[in-house]
Amino acid sequence: MIYFNKILPIFVLPLGISIILMLTRLVLRRQMLIWLSLSVLWISSTPLVSSNLMRAAEGWADRHVAAEVDNADAIVVLGGQRVIAPGAGSTSEWQDPDRFFGGLELFRHDKAPLLVFTGAPHSWQPGSRLEGDILKRYAIEVGIPAERIITTGRVLNTAQEAAAVSALLDERQLDSPHVLLVTSAYHMARAQALFERAGMNVTPFPVDFQVSSESELDIRDFLPEAGALLQTQTAIREAYGRLFYWAISFW
Repeated sequence: MIYFNKILPIFVLPLGISIILMLTRLVLRRQMLIWLSLSVLWISSTPLVSSNLMRAAEGWADRHVAAEVDNADAIVVLGGQRVIAPGAGSTSEWQDPDRFFGGLELFRHDKAPLLVFTGAPHSWQPGSRLEGDILKRYAIEVGIPAERIITTGRVLNTAQEAAAVSALLDERQLDSPHVLLVTSAYHMARAQALFERAGMNVTPFPVDFQVSSESELDIRDFLPEAGALLQTQTAIREAYGRLFYWAISFW
C-alpha cells in the first residue's frame, strides 16, 4: 500500500501525462498529441500556475506567531527534512530545516512540555539512522532538555507517523492529547486529518511556505521554469495524497 501511494502519482503528474501523450502519439500517429503534451508541460511549468496551485495546497494559510499559539500537551515535528549526501561518509544534511526550527520556536515559547520528532528513514535506505534520532541530538545540542524530547520508531508515511505519535502519547496516559503539529504548509491539511483520525486534537503550525508573499506578477510568470514544474507537481502530488487517504478511509 505504501509503494502504491508513492508510485501511482507518477502517472497523474504533468511530466508523466506528457510522456504518456508522446508515447500514445507514436502509436496513434496523431500530431495533435504532441501539441497537447507540450501544452501540459508549458502550463504546468509557469510560475503563475505553480504558485497558485501551491497556495491552494497550503490552504492559503499564513505563518503563525509562536508566542500567540495556544498551549498543548506536545509539539510534534514531522520528518522529511534531511537527505544523505553522496560519499563514503553517508553524511546526513539538511534538505529543509523549517520544521525543526518551527518546533524549537514553539518549545522555547513554552507551548508544550514535550517535543516529539518522528523517525523517518533517509529515502527508505535500510540501516540508515532515523531522522528523529538525529534531530533529537541537534535539539539537545542547542539546549533542549533530553528528558523533554521523545522520538518514534521507524515510520514510512504520514499515517504511520500519526499512529506512532498517538501510541507514544497514550503511554503517557494523555487522553485525546492536544498537539501542536509542525509540518510544511502544503502538507498540513493531510497531516492534520490523519492525526485527528488517530485521536488527537490538532492545532496546526504550518512552516516551509513555498510562495513568497512579496511576489508580484510579471512576464516571467508566464514563461516555463523547471522550479515551477517541480512546485506544480508537488502541489498535485499532495492533492493525490489527500484523495488517497480519503479513499482508503472507506475500506
